[in-house]
Amino acid sequence: MRDMNLTRRSFLGASALGGLAAFAPRLLLADANTDARLVVVILRGALDGLAAVPPYGDGNYARMRNELAITAPRLKLDGMFGLHPSLERLHARHMAKELIVFHAIASPYRERSHFDGQDLLENGTTKPHGRDGWLNRSLLAMPQHSAQIAVALAQNVPLMLRGDAAVNSWAPSRLPATDADTLQRIADLYSADQYFASRLQAALATDAVAGGGAMMDGGKRDPLGAFGLLTTSAGKLLAAADGPRIAVIEANGWDTHANQGAEQGQLANRLRSLDLGLDGLRASLGDAWKKTAVLVVTEFGRTVAVNGTRGTDHGTGACAFLVGGAVAGGRVLADWPGLASGSLYQARDLQPTTDLRSVFKGVLASHLRVSDSALEDKVFPDSRSAKPMEGLIA
Repeated sequence: MRDMNLTRRSFLGASALGGLAAFAPRLLLADANTDARLVVVILRGALDGLAAVPPYGDGNYARMRNELAITAPRLKLDGMFGLHPSLERLHARHMAKELIVFHAIASPYRERSHFDGQDLLENGTTKPHGRDGWLNRSLLAMPQHSAQIAVALAQNVPLMLRGDAAVNSWAPSRLPATDADTLQRIADLYSADQYFASRLQAALATDAVAGGGAMMDGGKRDPLGAFGLLTTSAGKLLAAADGPRIAVIEANGWDTHANQGAEQGQLANRLRSLDLGLDGLRASLGDAWKKTAVLVVTEFGRTVAVNGTRGTDHGTGACAFLVGGAVAGGRVLADWPGLASGSLYQARDLQPTTDLRSVFKGVLASHLRVSDSALEDKVFPDSRSAKPMEGLIA
């Protein structure tokens, strides 16, 4: 893995230690050969798909979900499925035919370990503990591949983007915003050194485009607001004519074992943050939204029944979202297995009927023009049973 983390924080820290030799040229000027944008949002902790996309039309739903059931959603998708009331802006994308909802979907993983589930979700194979990720492998398979067109908005590059293809990383500074006078003094200090001066300007330029100084307060931040900062920053980076074209964003906190809530509560708050963040991404992308597809995925679902602490435990079948101006949306794609007791996976979980890799393949093929042979042989080896979904991109 070769990642270049160019932030004001990292520059100042490295310059103090004399470690600037590790920095590469600015994250911008990516020289991408495609106008298509792809954003992958990983919801770590296992999103409850039966809450985010309640199957209110299933006759067993209310009985099986009990106090967590959302039986009369006002944000309906069709006669079977709706969206959680916190996802108002996502529902607007559905009405604009820019959203596809997938349900009863999962990676090939069938156990309940967060670590292994996330690993397998990101490496794109049938076995955890992979060396690299499917999105990194797809970079090398893109036609006219350009170096460093992908960026991870994280302190550490997630497995999905690790591998032989060079990628960037960016994270907002956790320090208070540096005043203009201090920055000018630093610039003056390094003005005679072309190497250091150019890298200082690169770091500051990248931070300025991404908005790294926003929402800072003595290095502290609201955890619900952090996701919005990342999505808005991602939009600004990807909207730039010479910016990256692919981004990966992580959001933690979806492990709702206790006091999950239904229309209101902790999960509702997280879904509202997701909804606001995705809409912020759309707004900051501007005209580039028309060429953007955003995948929102999680490692596995949660149990159908409520547990003893008014939450849900680790499950199997989940939901996923594909949203963007480039998406042929306005649909729910689900081979729905039903929630009758005899239809559940291991008598407790939503039975997965669709392989998440089919969605990944469909987006990579149609949106980023990765060939079928590369998808089968390099990006998702041993995945011929997971056929690429067609018609996902407009």
